[in-house]
Amino acid sequence: MAINLRKPAEIEKMRAANKIVAATLEHLRNFVKPGMSLLEINQEGEDFISSYNNARPAFKGLYGFPAGVCTSLNEVVIHGIPNKTKVKEGDILGLDIGVELDGYFGDAAITMGVGQISKEDEELISCSYDTLMYAINIVKTGMRFKELSYKIENFVLSRGYVPLHGFCGHGIGKKPHEEPEIPNYLEGSNPKAGPKIKNGMVFCLEPMICQKSSNAVILDDKWSVVSEDGFRTSHYEHCVAIVNNRAEILSVCDS
Repeated sequence: MAINLRKPAEIEKMRAANKIVAATLEHLRNFVKPGMSLLEINQEGEDFISSYNNARPAFKGLYGFPAGVCTSLNEVVIHGIPNKTKVKEGDILGLDIGVELDGYFGDAAITMGVGQISKEDEELISCSYDTLMYAINIVKTGMRFKELSYKIENFVLSRGYVPLHGFCGHGIGKKPHEEPEIPNYLEGSNPKAGPKIKNGMVFCLEPMICQKSSNAVILDDKWSVVSEDGFRTSHYEHCVAIVNNRAEILSVCDS
């Protein structure tokens, strides 16, 4: 497994791409209202990204994906394709966005409520966000990625949910997906095996939370992923760089 170590200048280029990702997600969080179609939401996101010089929506055309924003509604946890479906009060919507800027990539995701949502859905969304922040806070150099996956899994289980299997966080840099793969659960039996986290690594952590079943089902559109249990799901993601032995979030807006 070859995990790239990025120089400070490269991390700054990735920070710039990720700032656009974060700004776009914040813009869409405020933009989305009941009655809007997923196509409208996607178009707004694509246009917002393209308003930055040299920035482009990185997901559009990636592996054949048809849009710049993954719009994952209610039961869809990741890779939702924008269509004519209109969001309504009480829905929950996952928005996952990638940006390429000057040859480097950024990537992050949120799950948001549309209008007023139920307490159960608030707790579901909180689990993905809290898991993400927990993972970021415990990352340190010398920790093995498998140990991080193991700790993420235990945190999710402690909240009464389960992590989606078969999909994972990932390295990022001059490509949108690089080594390593970072599942939200331990693969195998030994969390002390595999590569260690080092300064200069840049990767995306993205807890994908299901309610009862970890088993993934891909819908007929060949992209949208749901849990086998059919219940609502949630997803949060940040891009982080390992700087001074800790994880620094790159996918944040300017304060």
